[in-house]
Amino acid sequence: MTTTQQRIDHILIPILEQVSDPEIPVLSIMDMGVVRSAVVIDGVAKVEITPTYSGCPAMDVIGDDIKKALSDAGYQSEIDLILYPAWTTDWITPRGREALENYGIAPPLEAEADKDVLLHGKRIVKCTNCGSQNTRLVSQFGSTACKAQFQCEDCQEPFDYFKCLK
Repeated sequence: MTTTQQRIDHILIPILEQVSDPEIPVLSIMDMGVVRSAVVIDGVAKVEITPTYSGCPAMDVIGDDIKKALSDAGYQSEIDLILYPAWTTDWITPRGREALENYGIAPPLEAEADKDVLLHGKRIVKCTNCGSQNTRLVSQFGSTACKAQFQCEDCQEPFDYFKCLK
């Protein structure tokens, strides 16, 4: 078991991998690391999920989407919201980080590098269009609270950066 998952029954993994993050549809909830555990007990799939931040408006939608996917697969379900430990960007899988970048969102850097970028203007966030690190922070806040807006100085394309949360 990893710190992101207490226990996940293998039979549920392909079902949960089909549930997309409603704010970033190229990522599954498994790739985002919001599924803490998922077990089948007496025919009922019991799933624990952790929000990416405590006020995340997508959690109700995610819960409903999980229930539908499990129902379509023949399971009754119970969904519980777990707030501790708090979600961290470390829980995004390598596949999820790659999907973010391919979608046009720069994946989170490590905590110290993130601070250098957001607070000190260090140019180390890679442009998701051309790969240049000649990028600049446009706004601390992007399309959602967990993202910042950047622009590439080489290709001039704007893009989001997923902030590091620890």
